[in-house]
Parts: sequence; structure tokens; C-alpha cells
Amino acid sequence: MNDKLANPAPLGLMGFGMTTVLLNLHNAGLIGDASIGMIFSMGIFYGGIAQILAGMWEMQRGNTFGATAFSSFGLFWVSLVALKLFPVLGWVEEPSGIVMAAYLSIWGMFTALMTVSTLKASRALQVVFITLTLLFFLLAIADALDNTTLKTIAGYEGIFCGFSAVYLATAEVTNETYGKIILPT
Repeated sequence: MNDKLANPAPLGLMGFGMTTVLLNLHNAGLIGDASIGMIFSMGIFYGGIAQILAGMWEMQRGNTFGATAFSSFGLFWVSLVALKLFPVLGWVEEPSGIVMAAYLSIWGMFTALMTVSTLKASRALQVVFITLTLLFFLLAIADALDNTTLKTIAGYEGIFCGFSAVYLATAEVTNETYGKIILPT
């Protein structure tokens, strides 16, 4: 029996990265409103549930940072879908721009605080967290000001952020598979 536990980080990073890319393709105006169902589905299942699972597996491995980051961002995705879906279902009012700005700012602050811990980790993880912090604050300002140009800019920055997480996930899987550094992190 193999006692070695697999690294859950690539699953969490892929769930975060791919979902972030899809949402920000929409924010950048590259895909339209017909993509909302796809984004909601990814937000619940891959961005949400897969990251929550990765967080629990990181906890089992004793990685407090990974457990906190993946579980929190998984629940971010689930809550974001709820914020957008509940008004459509008639359960609550649609959040105003100021309310969304507050929500995104809180997540920006959380991410900025988590970024401090990445300073002892790989450069690739630092890029993911720094660009995510920037993304949350850009989106918060765009919502507060109802500024579509800034939201578009944030969308492009978010695409970069998401792909940086996809790269890191791919590097971790590839480097482990080959037993050596193929893709630098």
C-alpha cells in the first residue's frame, strides 16, 4: 500500500485558474451573456467544490496555507454564484455596485493578507496571489464607479491571473511526473 498522499494543489489551482479565466473572458467582453450558465457551472463545481476538496486534502497533509486558500476561494466561487443567482430566483434583491465593491474589497483584503505567506513560496505562486489581489481591487473599484472600461481592463488582468494559476498547476504536475524541474515555478 502506498502511504504517499498526492499533491492536491494542482487540482485547486486548475479549479481556480480555469474558472477565473472564464469569468474574466466575460468581464473583458470577449464572451457574452450566453456564457453565464457555463460560468455559474464552473463556479459551483470546479472553482467551488474542487477547490474546497483540495483545501480539505491540504488540511489532511498539514498545509495550513493550502487548506485556508483553497477552501476559502472555493467558497468564494460558491458565494459569488449565489450572489448572482439568488436575485434571478427572486430570493433577494440584486446587489448594488457598492455592495459588490464591498464584497470584492473584503476578498481583496483577504488575498493581500494571504499574499504575505507566498513570499516564502515560489515566484509562480506569488504571481497568482499578487495578480488576484489586484484583480479583486480593480473589480471592486469598477463596480463602485460603474466603470465598464475599468471592468474590461480588470477582465484582461484576470485572464492573466487565471492562466498563471493554470501554469503553476501544470508545472507542479509535470515536474512531479518527470521527477525534475521541467517547468520552472
